[in-house]
Amino acid sequence: MSPRSASVNEELRRRSRERLLQAAVELVGERGYDATTLGDIADRAGSARGLVSYYFPGKRQLVQSAVHRLMHRTLEEALEREPRTEDGRERMARAIDAILGLARDRPVLMRQHMAGILQAEGFMQCPEQRRLAELLREVCVRHGSADPDTDYPMLRALLMGAVYAALVPGVPMPVPVLRAELFKRYRLDREQGVPPDAEAVSGGTCDMDLSRYFATGSPPDCSEGRPDPSAQSK
Repeated sequence: MSPRSASVNEELRRRSRERLLQAAVELVGERGYDATTLGDIADRAGSARGLVSYYFPGKRQLVQSAVHRLMHRTLEEALEREPRTEDGRERMARAIDAILGLARDRPVLMRQHMAGILQAEGFMQCPEQRRLAELLREVCVRHGSADPDTDYPMLRALLMGAVYAALVPGVPMPVPVLRAELFKRYRLDREQGVPPDAEAVSGGTCDMDLSRYFATGSPPDCSEGRPDPSAQSK
């Protein structure tokens, strides 16, 4: 049999990595960080356990990448939903609501994410984080920033601070209060984005099916090559 092409191998690697990211988000959200092992993540993803270390240096890096992917795709979805708009103020409102919505709808996952950032390893750069950063920076530009290199880090800090404040055990601040403060800072109208009363009427946005954020598509035809390493026995 002829070997698989480089493009097929690359696609298989991408899909294996996507499955691991999705499994990490699901399991940490269900069980918490400490109760989730790399073996658990590999099993949920249907991957060989050795593949986890091939793609990620460790569990902390994997979980941060997974949450950054979820944040990026959640933000992207909010910005592109109908009716689509190029209005900078509306896009800023949607961005704020998207990130605060994750704190509200996925508290276990986001609390573990914030705790991980405060560990010794700190904030880790990864492709998922860079995509999230690019999108948030674009939000600042569309909002009218004259200095996005300064305004983007401030927006990131404010959003991280708001998520942290919403999730502090024992003394959490209500998401609507945090939203109002951020909207005031960026001179947004309460009716922009997804107002809290609109969320209540619609029943919230939390969707337990995360597959659309980690789409892998149908598997390529591997019949002419070696077996997919992600499908090997664990």
